Amino acid sequence: MEDAERDPGAELAAVVAMRKLADRMEDAAVEKAMRAGWSWSDVAQALGVTRQAVHKKHAKRLIEAGVRLRRRK
Repeated sequence: MEDAERDPGAELAAVVAMRKLADRMEDAAVEKAMRAGWSWSDVAQALGVTRQAVHKKHAKRLIEAGVRLRRRK
């Protein structure tokens, strides 16, 4: 089937599914890194975002999961 013949709804649904998968993968990888002793800055650099962005997105979930988070010195 040519690109022009594909159902846009199916393509958009695939994008949504991929975003959800990417979010779950990020959550798992960030948790693994933090449990391994990585700093917020280390994780942020690996993801190509700011330390504040990573903290805002993940801190609450990690705390609820019982992850001991490193404090800035």
